[in-house]
Amino acid sequence: MKKREFWFLVGSQCLYGEDVLRTVDARAAEMTAAMNAGGRLPYTLVYKGTVKSNEEVTGVIKEANYDGQCTGVITWCHTFSPSKMWINGLSLLQKPYCHLATQYHREIPNEEIDMDFMNLNQAAHGDREHGFIAARLRIPRKVIAGHWQDADVQRRLGDWMRAAVGVAVSREMKVMRFGDNMREVAVTEGDKVGVQAKLGWQVNTWAVGDLVKEMDAVTESEIDGLMAAYTAAYDIATDNIAAIRYQAREEIAIERMLRRERCMAFTNTFEDLYGMEQLPGLASQHLMSKGYGFGGEGDWKVSAMTAVMKAMGRGENGASGFMEDYTYHLADDNRCSLGAHMLEVCPCLAADRPRIETHPLGIGMNRRDPARLVFEGRAGSAIVVSLIDMGGRLRLLCQDVECIKPIMDMPNLPVARVMWRPAPDLLTGIECWITAGGAHHTVLSYDVSAEQMKDFANMMGIEFVHITADTTVEALEEKLMLADLAWKLR
Repeated sequence: MKKREFWFLVGSQCLYGEDVLRTVDARAAEMTAAMNAGGRLPYTLVYKGTVKSNEEVTGVIKEANYDGQCTGVITWCHTFSPSKMWINGLSLLQKPYCHLATQYHREIPNEEIDMDFMNLNQAAHGDREHGFIAARLRIPRKVIAGHWQDADVQRRLGDWMRAAVGVAVSREMKVMRFGDNMREVAVTEGDKVGVQAKLGWQVNTWAVGDLVKEMDAVTESEIDGLMAAYTAAYDIATDNIAAIRYQAREEIAIERMLRRERCMAFTNTFEDLYGMEQLPGLASQHLMSKGYGFGGEGDWKVSAMTAVMKAMGRGENGASGFMEDYTYHLADDNRCSLGAHMLEVCPCLAADRPRIETHPLGIGMNRRDPARLVFEGRAGSAIVVSLIDMGGRLRLLCQDVECIKPIMDMPNLPVARVMWRPAPDLLTGIECWITAGGAHHTVLSYDVSAEQMKDFANMMGIEFVHITADTTVEALEEKLMLADLAWKLR
């Protein structure tokens, strides 16, 4: 984890005199210290001073752009700050931007208020001037209004910080692909050059044979060490220890290559296992538990999104994992969706301690039975997210879901599984998802909110579509049609 911080810039001007500016500076420092001490901000807020001129604004924003620790910029205007002084700086800004619309005092003091008070405390005036110039320049930003001491304001600011971390991770994202996409599948394809230009992702291929060579170099003592980690984290529910040791060999080799190439995500496909005895199952699952992104069948978009959303979560490795809608329960009284995959569901989604089992793969090339983690997902509110290439633009599709304890045991299903009810209901949710072109691979997250994904999309300049409890197919169709027109004009 890199050290990350967010810069707090306060706007004013020299018109009010040195006494006022000293007060503004002291208050801004006090607010910064209090918000950092409040425990609701996941990253440090750094007060970078009160800016009062074009030169000061432009200088600090240039510094922010090239500071590796600065992950975003938060602004507030304590007094009136003429917005023309912000034009040159904001035009150069390359970091996520949040406008905190607040004021130092919570209430208007009946006896104290006079013109001196008004000149010092005119954030309502200054923030509107400041907001205009960002709107005029068409700069993507988040606006958060409320008193800076309020828990909800600090929570929303913290959520925005996590979305900004997703942007920072995205812009450094490297994806290692072992093999290509599953044959004839459309939605896992995409414009890698366009995506790198828009999101920063570097997506390249490494030969499966190179991975096999790396596996051959793994020692038995290294495998012993990882087996101890498996035993500490999971229940061993198979006698086929050799299969587990083989997964450990795969994991060590994959991670060694990921670290060497500074990649945060990877893909593979069961159609290309040249020289390998098992499709990585447990290996992929345990790597995801460490924060790496993964995509099955060569799906590099979901692989990178998994890594980004993990980084947006608590501790930069939140409860977000690779997922796929597999089959539906269409009984009239209890409609829900069953999510799973052949092997690779992250244990961060588990309700209880996962089990390591071995079973036949049942699809693809003839290989030995792979070891994998089997568990039920936990109940709770979540989202599923899909990034799709619409040709000329990217669409980030997000759906609210309510995960439930699986309504049946499914004793013969040898994979991890999560069951949920999508918004607004299963059938309407299916129709909306398909209408919007959502992929079959998604990222399921208990830890990242739809608002954070909207903020991420806004920062990245990509389309965001949200399916909620209030969404109808008719309204969504109209929204998508208008979005198509709007994006063609960009």
